[in-house]
Amino acid sequence: MKWTVQRYVLREVAQTWLAVTGVLVAILLSNQLSRVLGQAADYRYGRHVVFELIALGAVMNLSIIVPVGLLLAVVLSLGRLYHDSEMAALKACGVGTARLLPPLLGFAVLIAIGLGWLTFFQVPRADQQSQALRRAAMKEAQFGQLDAGRFRSFSRGDAVFYAERVDANGVLHNVFLQRGAAGRVEVAVAESATYSSAAADGTHLVTLYNGRRYEGIPGHADFRVIEFREHGIPIATPGDAAGPVDPDTKPTRELLGSAAPADVAQLQYRASTPIMALVLTVIAVPLSRLRPRQGRYARVGFAVLAYFVYSNLLSATKVWLEKGSVPPLIGEWWVHLVALAFGAYLLMREARGT
Repeated sequence: MKWTVQRYVLREVAQTWLAVTGVLVAILLSNQLSRVLGQAADYRYGRHVVFELIALGAVMNLSIIVPVGLLLAVVLSLGRLYHDSEMAALKACGVGTARLLPPLLGFAVLIAIGLGWLTFFQVPRADQQSQALRRAAMKEAQFGQLDAGRFRSFSRGDAVFYAERVDANGVLHNVFLQRGAAGRVEVAVAESATYSSAAADGTHLVTLYNGRRYEGIPGHADFRVIEFREHGIPIATPGDAAGPVDPDTKPTRELLGSAAPADVAQLQYRASTPIMALVLTVIAVPLSRLRPRQGRYARVGFAVLAYFVYSNLLSATKVWLEKGSVPPLIGEWWVHLVALAFGAYLLMREARGT
């Protein structure tokens, strides 16, 4: 009978976890879709960029959704058993909370293993790809589809481009282009022009047809005037600014050998996610207990509050670690110990029946 009851409860929790996690993922995707579409409208991302950013964002946020989904699944499933008096019947048969905790922890261990794979390997890779994709899309959009009747500046203001109109084939007409370098100014006007996509180094090629180029130093009379039938002008988009690598995107193997506070904080924060799933399960089991005549969802608010306090403490401790305010030996572990002690306190209260 013991195994039958445990399988029954475990099946209830697993089904509820899948349903809750699915709903949370759907909410997240809809929210992320609106945000990415807003960025795409501002920076003119391509369609493939939008879909890739949404997929990568979903991978990164799974590590946040899965633990809270597990917490809510346990609270909702056991809350239904309490509400329908099934838990009272189980306790009358000698099956109490202590017997339900081991199978639920076993289920949480499986989820924690999956979370470890996500947080240690997949999330940093997805974060790195997402940032690289955004940078590439913004660089491409800086040149982008040249609008008729608008002045566009490139190469950090060193080049200015204008076209009176663009025909259906993408050919630009009545084109003006100005570039400046080392005190010299180059101005070109042409009847038409075409442009190519960026090369591997981020350089675009604008090809002018049937025009004239003026080249010289402002204030001097020795300007050179050149007439041409075809003239190619490269325009470079700015390269990526050199700077420190974001610890969020570093592979876990690099964090393991680093003593930098930011790297230590990031490594402990990644380890906190699977640990959090286990601790939340310990908290959820006694937290789901309902008093007589309480509604089935009466404990959901307390569960969400417990998650936010736990999660915010981990985030705050990560910042303290990065600043060196908390020694790495203490790190984020004290947050897990406090949460585990809270869960143990709730279990003892449950055992005493108070």
